[in-house]
Amino acid sequence: MACELESAREAVAAAARRLAAQGLVVGTAGNVSQAIGDYIAITASGAVLDTVMADQVTVVERSGEPVSGHWSPSSELALHLGVYERYGARAVVHTHAPMATALSCVIDELPCIHYQMLLLGGAVRVAPYRRFGSPELAEATLDALDGKTAALMANHGAIVFAHELDYAVEQSLLLEWACTLYWRAAAVGTPRTVSQDEQTAVIDAVMRGYGTTQPIER
Repeated sequence: MACELESAREAVAAAARRLAAQGLVVGTAGNVSQAIGDYIAITASGAVLDTVMADQVTVVERSGEPVSGHWSPSSELALHLGVYERYGARAVVHTHAPMATALSCVIDELPCIHYQMLLLGGAVRVAPYRRFGSPELAEATLDALDGKTAALMANHGAIVFAHELDYAVEQSLLLEWACTLYWRAAAVGTPRTVSQDEQTAVIDAVMRGYGTTQPIER
């Protein structure tokens, strides 16, 4: 288990640096975590995410009790633990991505304007503003995630969870892309949304193998 935990700390640090390189986190604003059995590896509070290394990732029990590392875990630990407990996630990414954060200041929901948003659960809710690091923020955000894998957090940022860490990072990038797409469309007019029937048709197409590499039938 010690080797697995160290690998998880390395992976969490690498994911944080990737998010910083993509512009989704700046300075210490954001946090990343990964579940390993009964433990959670999470970036430390105050870690500078573009340079964070494994020794700045703390391992905690699912109760939140630290078991490894020299630094206090992120102030959003309760939010991460809540996502793991309620939704059975394996990885959580919280960013202050520019477009996601900007939209969180002005809309109550990011509508489903592109079929790729179905990977996030369709339309993305905006959790009401609560103070960072508070139990109230954790609860409001967990409610906004119901039936989804992503949410915006009013006047704060965004959160995504997934079955593994690399995919959580990819989904964070997808969410920021969707927010940018909506902003650009809204600057021209009222963005059209993908109807429920159209969303169902996309899901059916995916179930038949659309988007996967397949051999030519001869």
